[in-house]
Amino acid sequence: MLRVIIVVAFLFAGPAAAAPADELSALIDEYWTNELAGNPFSATSSGVYDYNDKVPQIAPEDHARRAAQAAAFLERLDAIDREELSDDGRLNADLLRFILKHDVAFARFKTWRIPFLADTGFHTNFNYTVSATPFRTEKDYEDYLKRLDAFPGYIEQQIANMRQGLKDGFSQPKEILPLILPSFEAQVKDDPTQHRFYIPFESMPDRISKKRQKAMRQEAQEVLSQEIIPAFADLVAFMKDEYLPGGRDTLGASELPDGEAYYAARVRFYTSLDDATADDIHKLGLKEVARIRGEMNDIIEEVGFDGSFEDFLEFLRTDEQFYAKTPQALLERAASISKDIDGRLPKFFGKLPRQPYSVEPVPADIAPNYTTGRYVGASLTADRGGQYWVNTYALEKRPLYQLTALSLHEAVPGHHLQNALALEIENVPDFRKDFYPHAFGEGWGLYSEKLGVEMGVYKTPYEHFGRLSYEMWRACRLVIDTGLHAKGWTRQQAMDYLASNTALSLHNVQTEVDRYIAWPGQALSYKMGELTIWELRAKAERELGDKFDIREFHDAVLDGGGLPLELLRARIDRYIAETKAQ
Repeated sequence: MLRVIIVVAFLFAGPAAAAPADELSALIDEYWTNELAGNPFSATSSGVYDYNDKVPQIAPEDHARRAAQAAAFLERLDAIDREELSDDGRLNADLLRFILKHDVAFARFKTWRIPFLADTGFHTNFNYTVSATPFRTEKDYEDYLKRLDAFPGYIEQQIANMRQGLKDGFSQPKEILPLILPSFEAQVKDDPTQHRFYIPFESMPDRISKKRQKAMRQEAQEVLSQEIIPAFADLVAFMKDEYLPGGRDTLGASELPDGEAYYAARVRFYTSLDDATADDIHKLGLKEVARIRGEMNDIIEEVGFDGSFEDFLEFLRTDEQFYAKTPQALLERAASISKDIDGRLPKFFGKLPRQPYSVEPVPADIAPNYTTGRYVGASLTADRGGQYWVNTYALEKRPLYQLTALSLHEAVPGHHLQNALALEIENVPDFRKDFYPHAFGEGWGLYSEKLGVEMGVYKTPYEHFGRLSYEMWRACRLVIDTGLHAKGWTRQQAMDYLASNTALSLHNVQTEVDRYIAWPGQALSYKMGELTIWELRAKAERELGDKFDIREFHDAVLDGGGLPLELLRARIDRYIAETKAQ
């Protein structure tokens, strides 16, 4: 009889509740599938090619739908019992919560109304997607042609969104727009075969018949000349006739509608610290500027320069010995420095990535108002490795004494090593391999510049000064970004501050300040992250003593991929405890 009762009870009990781990796994899978479908360009860059024939849907109702989805995902995530999760499960949940929390926070401000920055934007970013796209089969090209055919509609919707921004007073400042316009104008070509979107058709695989190659090249030229280039021409006309005259006369983010809350949200996101404030960061920046200035003065004394600090900066900016004569010479110097660093890595890192990287020039259409260098990653299934971009525009503005610090930051052991290792993390959800909290990633890049001193990479006092100038540059960012966006600084005030404290060329000073104006908060990530990593290293060295191993520490920092700073603290605390227990 007991058996019958048990069977009947089972039949009427209903389905058992899913375990928290299963709930989390299902939620993460659903979230990531939704992200890829909603962001087909990002899907391609992540090595997921199911959406290679599509462009993002970016109408206001699409953004509203995605905001609602993020809020729903966050509500479901918070309902999961964290105490029932494993340590790995809690970390996955914490990282997803960081993403969703900030997605929900930014949705309030409708940031899609400003879809471009000072040196990049929707009008140039598709080039990254093209370089991440595999072109191996006929279907790859067919998908790409479909994507090209849809691209004019994407431009039209961006114009509509920016027009809404102008109406709402939510736009880029008028003051920085004239120097951004050339990057829009560069997308309009008389010859479609000279457009960067045509590059995949210049060399096509032999497995595609010659007849089919010819037909697809013809189709590409037609869609470029008849649809895409005219759409870019309409975009340029809009930028000149409507956006430039209608751009806001104010400068700081706090002067946008609901601007103080908007900037505060960006400060929290880019520092990954919920308690970060503009005032505290501004004060920290001033303190760092004073400290680094002392070290810079020591270098000036070491080289025996007879003159003031300002005189030394002028010497560095104007003496021909510090500048390459040709773009190729600059690229070769960057490649030589990077290869030298490659050979020193095993002493400092236990794990090194499999993915290679190349040294490339910044594309000519965006170089004039582009930053000095940048890292462009690639998925493990892409047809290329990572790319360390070096700006070869205006060589007289690209000092060689700063190239070592730039290479350490953008290539190895900076962005390439960190990003490529993240791609190789095993047994984690896919979203974590692409997760890039700015304070962690940029903080690691800046940490890598100073690590180069221990690695023996800097050869001359001028290169050491170049590193200090770069560190000063990032310390100035704390002061300038908060000054511009929270304290009413002018553009000229910001440029004067950066020019008087660093050896950056005056051209770079202008492009950098415009970058901070157009991208509120992002400039804070570098120093905030770097100082945290050095703080954690000092703690590990102090508590572990003879057990401290620099390779194990670096592996502990990088093994988990990108982490908000508080989660990085927790990870290093566990590493210290586990090492002590050995």
